[in-house]
Amino acid sequence: MQAKMVEAEKLNEANAMYEEMVLKLKAAGLGAGGIQHNAEQEADGIIRRSEAGYIDIMETQIPSTCRISIRAHDGGCGSIIFQNNTDKLISGGQDQTVKIWSAHNGALTSTLQGCLGSVNDLAVTNDNKFVIAACSSNKLFVWEANGGRPRHTLTGHTKSVSAVDASWVKSLVIASSSSDRTIKIWDLQTGFCKSTIMSASNPNSLAFIHGDTICSGHRNGSLQFHDTRSGKCYATVSAHSDVTSVCVSRSKNFVVSSGRENLHKYFDVRMPTVMVEICGTIRAPSDRVVGSWGRPCISPDEKCMAAGSSDGSVYIWPKPKDEKDVPQPLAILEGHSLPVLSSAWSGFGPLATADKNHIHIWA
Repeated sequence: MQAKMVEAEKLNEANAMYEEMVLKLKAAGLGAGGIQHNAEQEADGIIRRSEAGYIDIMETQIPSTCRISIRAHDGGCGSIIFQNNTDKLISGGQDQTVKIWSAHNGALTSTLQGCLGSVNDLAVTNDNKFVIAACSSNKLFVWEANGGRPRHTLTGHTKSVSAVDASWVKSLVIASSSSDRTIKIWDLQTGFCKSTIMSASNPNSLAFIHGDTICSGHRNGSLQFHDTRSGKCYATVSAHSDVTSVCVSRSKNFVVSSGRENLHKYFDVRMPTVMVEICGTIRAPSDRVVGSWGRPCISPDEKCMAAGSSDGSVYIWPKPKDEKDVPQPLAILEGHSLPVLSSAWSGFGPLATADKNHIHIWA
């Protein structure tokens, strides 16, 4: 029965993608036949890219040297993220600005103004049209990526917004988590909250995995898997003493969680309504997780991950082969003088890491 529900969920995702692409192609002025053909091709491509084992990118090269160093924000940088399939790096900081940089040369290309409070986390919609900042002022701010025009101020949380992520299927749907112990689902078309999910423990981090499913990491050490349409939590996994972050692989097949006990754990989430399995643990006595805000990332080819440490080092770890594997770091990158708070890996290759004062881009 549950397997049939998973298949039905995948069909619903495909239909949603198809309908959205038809609307986009109509706006582009294609004829009826061209619309159907192009929408079918694009939807089929996205579905295939989400299947296990599908590889559409080159093998990620392990970085070794800092190529560019950027002094990004007065008061400190809180979060970094790459736009999808570009070399544009987005950063947010305590100076209440969001900035867009070229990872090719480190040049500042745009500054998004109007944010209130420090930026805790960033997201970009799957079509790269909107940038969203989660802030300490209990609000989220949304801008148009091209031109920097403010689109929405999302209000509803009553405490600092800890994390935000955008659906990879629906370009106008995002989710946020807050210290008020809620997760909210937002509609960027209207700027309104669609639904609120209550939690017994503060959600520190979250990520969309399969269409309408999100994975959230909580202060009580659990990972929770929610259906954003019904608000139902259909799986809870005990992962850490305190989950500091969750990040999802490019294929959406794996989630890596990090905990304050200095562990990073891989989970197979291909069928979260049926079973969530741990498939590897990285034990790193020297790689100390940075408080509640350290944000590691998975490489585009999913073969390794980057995690910043409180001593300023960046550890590159291979994906564990199985639950018994004890992997050793592939590389330890030196260059930061302060704890590394956030990391992001571009689909085009560059790895970016940020401490309070600087962003480093590695090659």
